[in-house]
Amino acid sequence: MNANIENIEFSKEILANLKTISAKFPRKVTIMHVCGTHEYTIAKNGIRSLLPDNIEVISGPGCPVCVCPTVDLDLAIELSKRKDTIITSFGDMMRVPSSTISLHEAKAMGYDVRVVYGPHDAIELAKSNPDKEVIFFAIGFETTAPLIAFEISEKPPTNFSIITAYKTVPPAMDVLLGLEDIAIDGFILPGHVCAIIGSDPFIPYAEKYHSPMIVSGFEVNDMLISILGILQQLLEHRAEVENTYTRIVKAEGNLAAKKFMKQIFEECDSVWRGIGMIPKSGLQLREEFQQYDAVRKFGIKLPGDAKMPPGCSCHLVLIGKIPPKKCPLFGKSCTPQKPVGPCMVSHEGSCKIAYTFRDI
Repeated sequence: MNANIENIEFSKEILANLKTISAKFPRKVTIMHVCGTHEYTIAKNGIRSLLPDNIEVISGPGCPVCVCPTVDLDLAIELSKRKDTIITSFGDMMRVPSSTISLHEAKAMGYDVRVVYGPHDAIELAKSNPDKEVIFFAIGFETTAPLIAFEISEKPPTNFSIITAYKTVPPAMDVLLGLEDIAIDGFILPGHVCAIIGSDPFIPYAEKYHSPMIVSGFEVNDMLISILGILQQLLEHRAEVENTYTRIVKAEGNLAAKKFMKQIFEECDSVWRGIGMIPKSGLQLREEFQQYDAVRKFGIKLPGDAKMPPGCSCHLVLIGKIPPKKCPLFGKSCTPQKPVGPCMVSHEGSCKIAYTFRDI
């Protein structure tokens, strides 16, 4: 028997167990994940259609591009207008709408905006262009923050700086579990984030809200096992953080990566687009590294908020209140070719994923 057949047989076994255990619940059970890659796996493989009718898996704010507030984008666009300045960022950020234009549109207008694969590329660009200011738009969750932390610890050139737009996932649990109109019974935790910070940081939230949480990998069976595990915890009246992704994730996380993050960054309150201010959910450069903070370096301050474009329902999609297809703009005026909201831009955005696999 080859590996694919073995995986399918195992999937059937898990689904049979899910059917048996779901029959013990007289109500709907709602499970949320907070990872764009998890949503991709679920949508691509039609996992929701395989689950019992009373088991619902909804997508939360697992896309860092989607929750980046307009003020950070506006800052990047404003800085791109400076003479002898190069703005660099990941490709996903290029077409995200701001309060005015996108980075892609800024590039089309003649400003020097470039896509890079990571901060090291931006630093190399700064070294090869000593007469220009090179700014890296640093966005992501804990998964990508160690990259820039390491680079800054290596003392990059003085013509390099960053716009810091990092978000940290655990504090968002307080917001999501505190929502009065959405009852979340358990969480599937993001494997990429947990590979860096570990599973331990989520324990206080599982205990505070008595909510089962399971760290999951990204294969179909990883997802199914995690869903089954949450149901088992609920039946047994447990609320623990369990790790089903032990091949990658440790309880304490990646100690080396965490060391670099702690050395370079400190916690700060941060605005999540579509959600609002979440205390201690962002990362900012420590005082001794402020020379690499583009906002402070160039003295630019712009007003910003957490609102979405008119008519866009991304704020409701991000907290799992509605699925993407319930947005009146979905697939009509808002498509991956012409996105209105940020959730239709990134490959981790719920709307783009739903659009891509809409026929599955």
